[in-house]
Amino acid sequence: MKIRVKKLLIESILINLQPFLEKKDATQITSHIYFETQNDKCIIKSTDEEIGLSITTTNMVIEHEGSFTANGKKLLEIIRILKDEEIILELIGNYINIKQNRTKFKLPIFDSSNYPKFPLIENKSNITLDSISLIRGLKKISSSIDNNNPKIELNGALLNIKRDSTKLVGTDTRRLSVLSIPNLNEKEFSIIIPKKAILEIQKLFINQINIYYDETNLIIENSDYYFYTKLINGKYPDYQRIIPSEARLTINLPKREMIDAIKLITTISPEIKIIFSSDTIRFNSLTPDNLDAKTEIVINTGIKEEFELNVNSRYLLDFIGQVEDNSFQILLNESTVPFTLQDKEFITVVMPIIA
Repeated sequence: MKIRVKKLLIESILINLQPFLEKKDATQITSHIYFETQNDKCIIKSTDEEIGLSITTTNMVIEHEGSFTANGKKLLEIIRILKDEEIILELIGNYINIKQNRTKFKLPIFDSSNYPKFPLIENKSNITLDSISLIRGLKKISSSIDNNNPKIELNGALLNIKRDSTKLVGTDTRRLSVLSIPNLNEKEFSIIIPKKAILEIQKLFINQINIYYDETNLIIENSDYYFYTKLINGKYPDYQRIIPSEARLTINLPKREMIDAIKLITTISPEIKIIFSSDTIRFNSLTPDNLDAKTEIVINTGIKEEFELNVNSRYLLDFIGQVEDNSFQILLNESTVPFTLQDKEFITVVMPIIA
């Protein structure tokens, strides 16, 4: 096999494939990136067998067809130090040679026939959901998904499809984010998508995509990418019982002013006290010793008596950062019970800090 390719193209492809590599054990074939040529196309893959990505391009000159593997991390390191000119990748014996003018590297290969197979679309159900809304929704809830919870199902997002809507849900047990997408579905089902997969989906896809699933895998494809992830096998908590059914106070809050005030306090402490009164909102740092930070914004809240709330500022900033309008709502009951942040169909329920 022998191909010629522009440095910027192969470098971009290899960068996109890095998150899908086996990082800990270079003796595994999953630490390698797989190349295969078919007619005028080159298919380049990476997978750790939990998540995988295949990229197809026609922008390479294929002199001899074939397939090979190469260590993905080392190959990218080599490509990065080469000049911004054409690069030749050629399979010679048990090595892949990387050449540019008078410079030459070689890397050992594995038997490409042993490279893990990607799951196929055949016999999988299609998810009839506006994919742009799905991608935007996953971005909104992703910060609420846990990273290393012993309950494996909490390390992913629930995609809960009902006949008249789809709910995207994520929680780290201290907060719960839910986004509702109105749509019509022929059948009801739910799947749990790992957080790692959700983060990669956000990076890769911005336009309409095709989505397929079965009990084990989720597949997403468009003209350039073929992405898959294994689904989390578990029972997601009953998130609906966590959402407060009513609120004693509802206050409209300005997005920009809230962000600025919260960030001022976080220079001293990530934990803050917010005091709502009829005509102001005061922000204080929750800090020991002699450290202190205070600020306030003037606003007609519409409430008659003061309400104090202690909270982790990161939960507020994560939510407000996803608000698309200039304002949002906070729904309050008591200082010691969860409160709700709401922006249209997007909510986050947050557990306050209890002194």
